[in-house]
Amino acid sequence: MTADVSEFHYGLVTPIAAYLMACLGAVLALRCTTRSLGRGRGEKRFGWLALGAVSLGCGIWTMHFIAMIGFSVDGALVSYDTGRTLLSLFVAIAVVAVGVFLVGYRGAGPVTLGAAGVLTGLGVAAMHYLGMTAMNTGGTVHYDTTVVAVSVVIAVVAATAALWAAVSISAVWATVGASLVMGAAVSTMHYTGMAAVSVHLTQMHSGSQSSTSLLAFLLVMLAGPVAALILAAAVVMFDPEVVGGRRDRTAPDTPAPAPAFPVPQQQPWPPTDRPQPLADRRYMP
Repeated sequence: MTADVSEFHYGLVTPIAAYLMACLGAVLALRCTTRSLGRGRGEKRFGWLALGAVSLGCGIWTMHFIAMIGFSVDGALVSYDTGRTLLSLFVAIAVVAVGVFLVGYRGAGPVTLGAAGVLTGLGVAAMHYLGMTAMNTGGTVHYDTTVVAVSVVIAVVAATAALWAAVSISAVWATVGASLVMGAAVSTMHYTGMAAVSVHLTQMHSGSQSSTSLLAFLLVMLAGPVAALILAAAVVMFDPEVVGGRRDRTAPDTPAPAPAFPVPQQQPWPPTDRPQPLADRRYMP
């Protein structure tokens, strides 16, 4: 039999919390990518891009599973496979890293941005549906193909926009605004994908739809990615090159400031044999 499903078992608590986590991951990714610009191709640039990829991947994945806390199936006890759940996290980080490093090193040209956006968008959609395969409802899960296709298109558009913003927006308030839009796009992709779901049960349960054990499991799974986001936020906030609103002048990519007044040239030593101007000659008795 086809069971009734709901995305809002706890009301608006889970959608709002999921959206905020997606925004947090997006804003951290944008700030990390901004830090990487102008750093050449050394370790610092690689490190900032890697941190940005981890932040965005964890933000998207965390958004997905916080939203899944509110998912319930009438007459079923939902559980998740640990291995596939963790695999979906690694997929999210890996596919985001591909896109971030492509635009981080090759720029946001049309070809590069298009390829990176498609790869990342398909990867984000794969993360979502891989996470869904980890779900056990005691029945079979079916999808509306048309709605799934729409969710994949949304994922590709959202990923492309996110990667463009990562290398094109540097102002703080513009970054915040872009992250709010990106969070909305990721959330829209998730709930569109969930709208394609129908569950056909083979066995019924009379227990609670969202059991305490399920909630505990998801919270444990979320602990690591949330800790990674908090650590990334600390790194961005306490970056020594921007603490106090000024960049570190010793950074190799920061040019030295021009002197406020001309500095006299030092005379070579030992002195040359050229005759000195009369005004510079010393009186010799």
